[in-house]
Amino acid sequence: MSQIAQLSEAEIEARFHIVGQRPVAFTLDGFAREKTGFSVQFDHGGEMFLTTLLAVLPEKRMLIFDCSGSPEINRRFLQSERSIFVAQPGGIHVQFVGGQAREVLYGGSRVFAIALPDRMVRLQRREFFRIDTPRVKPLQFYGRLPGGGLLVLAAHDISVAGIGLGAAVLSDDLVSGLVLSTCHFSLPEDKHDLLFSATVRHITEQDARGGFRQWRIGLQFNDLPRPAEARVQRYITHLERERHELS
Repeated sequence: MSQIAQLSEAEIEARFHIVGQRPVAFTLDGFAREKTGFSVQFDHGGEMFLTTLLAVLPEKRMLIFDCSGSPEINRRFLQSERSIFVAQPGGIHVQFVGGQAREVLYGGSRVFAIALPDRMVRLQRREFFRIDTPRVKPLQFYGRLPGGGLLVLAAHDISVAGIGLGAAVLSDDLVSGLVLSTCHFSLPEDKHDLLFSATVRHITEQDARGGFRQWRIGLQFNDLPRPAEARVQRYITHLERERHELS
């Protein structure tokens, strides 16, 4: 039985999240002092730039960070109502959601500011628990390709960070690095689909039985909402416990 299957939902929350403005401010202030680089994804994962956190101002409930080097990207970012900040300091995945940004003056320069988040996700590499999904009635993934075509593939594994898919035929539009801006799938017994954008991280060709070819496609979730993230974690925990009981 893996470690994650032994955790309660409260323990999962305590282990994988930093909650509250004071703990979050303390953590982000450390990243600012260490000049940790973050990627900022916006427009449903369709656009991204790299930034450095400059300062945390708890008294103003404000996070200050560098603009992009592109005036056009900066203009579009200021129009976005939601963004995702992601970093990997020391091999630990750190992620938080930002609201709409505004331009401010800091240290004599124009920079961006957002409201200080009150919640962060932190996952060490070993905590990206990836588990095989059922082959009978598999999770069915749907994604919209840039050309307008619909990608419909069965999942073969899942983690809180992404999903692995299997394909017998590979679309010419599907390449590593591609951002699928509109994706969804449903978990068993859930009333609502999970909605998100995703980035294709790898496409691996494999030999299947009978000499047929097939591909494994790894997708990273870009902007999975916090409640949806918790639903995925509960689903993984359920599968772990269920398989342990059958072993």
